[in-house]
Amino acid sequence: MTDGDAEARVDQALVARALLDQDRRAFEQLLRRHQGMVRAQLRRLLHGDEATADDLAQETFLLAWRKLDQFRGESRFSTWLYRIAYSCFLQALRKRAWVADEAGEGELERFPAAPQPVDLQLDVERAMRRLSAAEQAVLLHCVQLGLSHEEASYVLAMPLGTVKTHALRGKAKLKAWLSAWQESTGEERTS
Repeated sequence: MTDGDAEARVDQALVARALLDQDRRAFEQLLRRHQGMVRAQLRRLLHGDEATADDLAQETFLLAWRKLDQFRGESRFSTWLYRIAYSCFLQALRKRAWVADEAGEGELERFPAAPQPVDLQLDVERAMRRLSAAEQAVLLHCVQLGLSHEEASYVLAMPLGTVKTHALRGKAKLKAWLSAWQESTGEERTS
């Protein structure tokens, strides 16, 4: 038995308690166990916009509470939450696009970029932003959040083969772009 299996069983038990007699304390325990992961996912998707990420995390947990009876246990509870959070993120993007169009701006307002640490992390963030939206989403979920391809497929509502393709292409692009960074910084140091 792995730690992941034990964690999944604890989550299953808490879900069962929350559903039985609407036990809010059990759901609060689920919230405490997973709120950090959900906020981290949303902050990464929002390029560091903590206020919006926290608002969407709250919305995620409200939806999870309302739809808890729809959790079937076919995936881990955390995977189910990631999917809800990702759906909230997409809705926020659509809403901002609609508001921008209504205001006559014509272009989708981007979420503000996070203040970046120096050098490599800044370049990694810039490189990530050069990827397609699908590649970014797949790499966020598979690499940064540690989901399997199957779990990312569920969260992102993408076919498994598409997730694998985006992961491979995104990693290859990042490797190429960042190897160029390494070569340029190596030359600067020697001059």
